[in-house]
Amino acid sequence: MSSPRSEAPAGTAPRDLAALRALAVGRPPARLAVVCADDGVALEAVAIAVELGIVAPVLFGDPAAIEAKAPAALLDPCELVAAGSAQDAARLASRAAGAGDVDVLMKGALRTDQLLRAALSADAGLRTGRRLSDVAFYDDRVQGAPRLVGVTDGGLSIAPTLADKRDIVRNAAAVLHRLGFARPRIAIMSATEAVTDAMPSTLDARTLTEEGARGEFGDCDVYGPLALDNALSPAAAAAKGIDHPVAGHADCLVAASIEAGNHLGKAAKYLAGSVLGHVIAGARVPILIPSRVESAEDKLTSICLGVICSADD
Repeated sequence: MSSPRSEAPAGTAPRDLAALRALAVGRPPARLAVVCADDGVALEAVAIAVELGIVAPVLFGDPAAIEAKAPAALLDPCELVAAGSAQDAARLASRAAGAGDVDVLMKGALRTDQLLRAALSADAGLRTGRRLSDVAFYDDRVQGAPRLVGVTDGGLSIAPTLADKRDIVRNAAAVLHRLGFARPRIAIMSATEAVTDAMPSTLDARTLTEEGARGEFGDCDVYGPLALDNALSPAAAAAKGIDHPVAGHADCLVAASIEAGNHLGKAAKYLAGSVLGHVIAGARVPILIPSRVESAEDKLTSICLGVICSADD
């Protein structure tokens, strides 16, 4: 077991992704399990993380395939765990996480469903009773100085029910608290700020807002429904007469559907040019499921998120 890694001091939330990455530095290194580690871009990101002193990698998979793709400087400090197949690698890594032998799980050259199936199996011991959800972060550079904004859930929850959204909000709040947001502002998104029976997401938003006001999500502000402009732009929120701490200043956007969340995250990357990092919350350890098309910088940002979120309570 490594030494306990504490949460960021309250009120010291990173202002942008660069500050988020810096927040991971200076902690005892997290034990990072890379599943099917014969992924050159993932290994490039891991090598940078090792240089920063933030991870101690454990590479699961075919040793020959891993050695063929890993930077030479990475192999010496790494532990390699041989596995005969992607399923075996995912199973071994998930069991290691459940046993407390690794702190973070990261997808390499296997499918997301293969990793999650192993991580959620009963013998892995990683379930908490909450739904898993993907929380992504990007730099909002439109409203002024770059500002860190979260988006959830564009990766896992295909058609989230109200009960699912409760877990999505709880997971987002937990991640934001880990990052140092003392009282995160969480926007429940829809296409309008008006509650209408014709748009069920607005009804869910109203219920979540009421539950948030009663403190059911802990130390955070939850408000909706909000359209995107009213969630991020103080001027738009003021023009609509929306007076709430979340309006125009959201730290995290809870999407109404997986399509909306996926589009928001990819628009931040491909339309606004932001680096994107994301982490799956809701399990006993952070799980990283970077896309095959993500850059080493994207994957490094996700690793930093995993390191921060793996801190012991």
